Amino acid sequence: MTRLLLASASPARRSTLSAAGIDALVHVSGVDEDAVLAQARHQWGDLEPADAVLLLARAKVEDVADHLPEELADADDLLLLGCDSMLEIDDEVLGKPRDTQEAVARWRTMRGRTAVLHTGHWLLDERPLPADGGQGTGGTHGATSSTVIHFADLGDDEIDAYVATGEPLAVAGAFTIDGLGGPFVEAIEGDHHGVVGLSLPLLRALLGEIGVRVHDLWRTA
Repeated sequence: MTRLLLASASPARRSTLSAAGIDALVHVSGVDEDAVLAQARHQWGDLEPADAVLLLARAKVEDVADHLPEELADADDLLLLGCDSMLEIDDEVLGKPRDTQEAVARWRTMRGRTAVLHTGHWLLDERPLPADGGQGTGGTHGATSSTVIHFADLGDDEIDAYVATGEPLAVAGAFTIDGLGGPFVEAIEGDHHGVVGLSLPLLRALLGEIGVRVHDLWRTA
């Protein structure tokens, strides 16, 4: 059975996979995201948000591939998946807010507005190649899911109450759609799962690039 290893600490991503029948392993990368983006800008100039999240997703996967835990070092059935999300509004790209003050200020900017949530996905086939007795392809593929978000016009009391829960401090864009922030998202244009942080249709497409069907990853019990 082929197993999926998620290079992310996000419980929402893991829950999304679990709800879709995939019990993913988790190993969090040690990538310095700011350093990766700074180096990329030095080499190529300013990055589009869709490219930035894709770059970080790939960096996370490659870091985990280089630092697999001892119990997985000799595994012959692993696919590695990395994801990264950023919110784009008014040509500004936003990750997680640094503190409550920033979260409050951000929500006062976002309320009643429209933004785009970009989530980069990168898949790496770590299975041995057929020449080595395996079914791997050596494939490494990535793509970005971009979803338009329409935020409700929140009052200051709603913003203060939401930020006080701590939830906005833990997620890119300072909001969730599958948690306490759900009532504050009036509509989306695109994939709901991409807003949560992992697009299942996009994962299916990436798996198809290496000859794996999504139901090959479903739990059997």
